[in-house]
Amino acid sequence: MAGDVENRRLSRNIKALREKFDITQQQLADVAGVTRQAVVDWERGKRKTIRNDEVIEAITSHFNLTSEDLFSDNGLYAKLHGLTEAPAGAISPTGSASAFLPLRGRVHAGDPTDPENLDGTVELPASVAANHPHAYFLEVEGDCMDRVYPEGCYILVDPDRAPADGSIAAVSLDGTEYVMRRLHMGATSMMLSPESSNPDHADIVVQQGDGRTVSLVGTVVWYQAKKEME
Repeated sequence: MAGDVENRRLSRNIKALREKFDITQQQLADVAGVTRQAVVDWERGKRKTIRNDEVIEAITSHFNLTSEDLFSDNGLYAKLHGLTEAPAGAISPTGSASAFLPLRGRVHAGDPTDPENLDGTVELPASVAANHPHAYFLEVEGDCMDRVYPEGCYILVDPDRAPADGSIAAVSLDGTEYVMRRLHMGATSMMLSPESSNPDHADIVVQQGDGRTVSLVGTVVWYQAKKEME
């Protein structure tokens, strides 16, 4: 059980690091001197800690962070989402300028479904909005991706960012149904994979020539918890 908590801390803080600095898994891997798969494992909670002090030093010195930013409950994830008071000298979005981007609908993290349109806006750090000027929010329904994005949170979707292998994206299946999954792209196929605590969710596999179409709605680049989650 303690290992699960440590996994979750590192997973959230590593994802928050990439969100804050708007970098890819490969870019973080290059900074840390590790493989991209290592970063994938950190984010998926498969590695509960980083044992190599040189890797920790490489990450913290490059981004001007502390080890607490990576490994604690009051780390970068909490600071990025305004869940804690940041200690003096640490990077924190608290008190930074805010911006608002439109809330355009709901996306189902489960079985594909038609999107539900919504009206409104969601607050986020101005620095994130500036990096994704055409982005918009979707509210998450379902538990298919709850290990990454909890049900009810708002995901920020950037329609200008092309997904890479391993990206989490909102996609339209066959021109209508919408779903959010992690993309795994092969030469002739695409697999949309869940990351859920619910074992009932299965991969969706689309093969070239099988008559199905997959259209990118946008790549997920950030998310904001609902107030009642914070």
